Amino acid sequence: MRIFLLSMVLCGACMQAGYAQQSAKKPLTHEVYDSWKDVEGDRISNNGNFVLYQVNPQEGDGELIIRNYSNNASMRFARATKAEFTNDSRFAVFQIKPEYGKVRQLKLKKTKVDDLPKDSLAIVTLETNAVKKVARVKSYVLPKEGNNWVAYQLEKPVLAKKEASKKTEGEQTAPETPAPKPSGRAAGRAGGADPVGSGKKEASELVLLNLQSGQEHRFERVSDYSFSEKGNMLYFVREKQDSLHNAGVFAFNTTSLTAIPIDTGRASYLGLGADKAGEQLAFMATEDTLGTEIRNFSLHLWNSKSNKKQLVADTVSKGMPAAWMVSENGSLRFSDDGKRLFFGTVPRPKHYEKDTTKLEEDKVSLDIWTYKDPLIQPMQQKQQSRDLRRSFLAMYDIKGKRIQQLATLEVPDVYLDAYGQGDVALGVSDEEYKQSIGYDTPTRKDAYLIDLKSGKYKEVLKGARGTPGLSPQGRYLYWYEPSDSSWHAMSTKGGADFNLTRKIGVPFYNEDNDVPSLPRDYGSAGWVEKDSYLLVYDRYDIWQLDPTGKKAAVSLTDSYGRANDLRLCYDKLDEEEKFIGANATLHLSAFNLKDKSGGYFRDYMGKTVQPEKLVMTPHGYNRLSKAKNSERYTFRRGSFKEYNDLYTATGLDFASAGKLSNANPQMAEYLWGTVELVNWSSSDGIALQGLLYKPENFDPEKKYPMLVYFYERSSDRMHNHRVPAPSASTINIPYFVSNDYLVFVPDIVYKDGYPGESAMDCIVPGVMSLVDKGFVDEKNMALQGQSWGGYQIAYMITRTNLFKTAMAGAPVSNMTSAYGGIRWGTGLSRQFQYERTQSRIGGTLWEKPLQFIENSPLFFADRVETPLLIMHNDQDGSVPWYQGIEFFMALRRLNKPVWMLVYNGEDHNLVQRKNRKDLSVRMAQYFDYYLKGAPAPKWMEGVPSILKGKEYGFELIETAAEAQK
Repeated sequence: MRIFLLSMVLCGACMQAGYAQQSAKKPLTHEVYDSWKDVEGDRISNNGNFVLYQVNPQEGDGELIIRNYSNNASMRFARATKAEFTNDSRFAVFQIKPEYGKVRQLKLKKTKVDDLPKDSLAIVTLETNAVKKVARVKSYVLPKEGNNWVAYQLEKPVLAKKEASKKTEGEQTAPETPAPKPSGRAAGRAGGADPVGSGKKEASELVLLNLQSGQEHRFERVSDYSFSEKGNMLYFVREKQDSLHNAGVFAFNTTSLTAIPIDTGRASYLGLGADKAGEQLAFMATEDTLGTEIRNFSLHLWNSKSNKKQLVADTVSKGMPAAWMVSENGSLRFSDDGKRLFFGTVPRPKHYEKDTTKLEEDKVSLDIWTYKDPLIQPMQQKQQSRDLRRSFLAMYDIKGKRIQQLATLEVPDVYLDAYGQGDVALGVSDEEYKQSIGYDTPTRKDAYLIDLKSGKYKEVLKGARGTPGLSPQGRYLYWYEPSDSSWHAMSTKGGADFNLTRKIGVPFYNEDNDVPSLPRDYGSAGWVEKDSYLLVYDRYDIWQLDPTGKKAAVSLTDSYGRANDLRLCYDKLDEEEKFIGANATLHLSAFNLKDKSGGYFRDYMGKTVQPEKLVMTPHGYNRLSKAKNSERYTFRRGSFKEYNDLYTATGLDFASAGKLSNANPQMAEYLWGTVELVNWSSSDGIALQGLLYKPENFDPEKKYPMLVYFYERSSDRMHNHRVPAPSASTINIPYFVSNDYLVFVPDIVYKDGYPGESAMDCIVPGVMSLVDKGFVDEKNMALQGQSWGGYQIAYMITRTNLFKTAMAGAPVSNMTSAYGGIRWGTGLSRQFQYERTQSRIGGTLWEKPLQFIENSPLFFADRVETPLLIMHNDQDGSVPWYQGIEFFMALRRLNKPVWMLVYNGEDHNLVQRKNRKDLSVRMAQYFDYYLKGAPAPKWMEGVPSILKGKEYGFELIETAAEAQK
């Protein structure tokens, strides 16, 4: 018997070894997340000879790869980030981060921020591969169009106090600036500076480096800096050091290599803005220190040719509205021809004397809500910081030396043409309709044309549902009007409102709209040069519309999309493009609405030819880019089984594009799976689609546990790659499929007034259609979803016992109480959601009380037999936390199996990575317990409050995989 047992053990071991050799792949575990990588920051040099991109893990150190197509070689740089090519394609510039592990260890030792390692700057000469590195660099910027120069700001030096006091200022020194903020066109290309805003910025040394000669120019105490667009000027702000070293604004001419003081001696300066030619600089200055309650800024203009500056605006300038001032939060922008300067103004804040007769503890803290408030108090409070930073657009006519206020309190939003040179501006206001925000959707707006010469306002639209815009040259006002589902245009020189699409005979509204509000449009592709045509989308094609209404509309894509079930969209390859050329080549992304394949087509303006297919495969395509002076293209391509890697193509040869990146070769080591499109009909006979994810080596003779995840419609994302990553709220599909689960993602269509029933009518028939195929273990199926998905799950388990268990994240359980609540993340009333949008009741609580109750899981909690795991976090700004509490307390009272995870300080979806990892483990343990018979994790027994934060030592060591063992 002993010999027999030993032989059986050996035989079993041999069989297991043989199986291991046959199936070397392993299932995904939670430990793989950190090492899974993303491709980011890809760029093509202007000459097309070089491509760079970063490959970064979810946590840890990544690398930058620069591919040279002249010799098919690559260079790699560890921890590189914020990489750019120079305009002449001769250099690559980037920052290098400190080692992740070293920084983490120093943080564990409570090292001060100033003492932590800082970024370095690297400059690569692409022709020779030579690398120059500079230590402790905070930010850098390249000129937008010019060559030869880079400016970078050093971190503040780490010096002993005595040594720092002895440090003297060099001949050419200036303050330091956090990340250069693009100020219109003039700021150049920032390589990772922190955003510029008002307030004090830490100054440090700025270095201007000539990339060709290596010559340096250094400026101390710099707090802000930017290039002119052509790189002929470097502008910077210097902070005050002492009575001998004042604050000031300076220019450095990169041709004559001379530094020019523009203005000095004021307390602080903000907002450098240069014109396109680099000949004019606008800046703001104040005599008030940072501690002053109300800081009065003045606006100044400097001309490099005359080397003269002038005061443009202050509180008493002619043309400035009474009791208004220059806004320190406004951006400075010149018109393209340099004849106008646009800036921000704001009503001067009132000064309120502090009550010094009361102690702080005796002062009342009170919000007063009234029915006349344009916005409810929570919304006002949410928008308060934005409102405090708000500025109102004003214009300065440089030649005429005239200020004209454009935006007002009544018409706060003003838009210019693309060049800032037109005769009119567009004013848009929803002030009259703010009380109805959320209840009357889309929100109504009034539109005005503002004459930039006379300053007169002319109301041209009243109560429009769409959002009006100006054509690039400002010749036309245009908008989509949801109330008649049409595109409209109107001449800004006066004339009729033309309905441009009424007679076409195809819908321009979203045909899939299933909420009780007016459907939106499919969007616009832009304008053709000289404002000659407006290009808009229907569901499939691009249409060319004559804004005068004289010429008939033309399908620019010759109705090819509609005939072939393709959605064709214009890919804008030039970020600076203001219009589409009359004879332009159009690059189109394509998506097949039936089989979900993707690709690219090419078409032409001015030619009546059908779009030409470049590539079409069962993949998702996105992020098409083109070299400025070459026919080299890059794009991303992926599928469920292929990571969304970077590809490159030359000319029209997209079908044989080369794969540049290989971000996750380790995928080959893991069991992955497949995805397929499934079809079925709802209980009402509506044809539906969904996605079924199957494990690798799927056996149709075997029965698999199945998770059903849903939100609304997801089938169009069939070829989207899903990365193994810790969960913010929903299941990670690759993880579960790799661990031998089926995952079904059904589409849902809705009937107004019956959202919960609609979900049942779509999901249950879809699930049963899969059960009928024989490979689903119908006794081990579960539901999972978040937010709207969480609501639908809570509803479904009150109506069916089909599922063994469920996990609902942030579910609304009581529509009657949720209806009267606030979306704390935005301050909006929740009523709009039930009346007009996602919850789809289609009326008020007093108009349709029974439907609110019928769709509320709480009122039917006694019917629940399905064990439920809820996640609802205590800082949820979208779905009130008490919704999860109400359902939990009801089920607890009824002695139903229910658990609730509450991540402290977290919002609707988890943000902190540690919490995402934690949730991923707990969800896997939960589903493994119910659907695979794994041991119950200890946390399901309960964790007393006294042990909060201490259970990790004995419990979370057990990952889902370990629990199975």
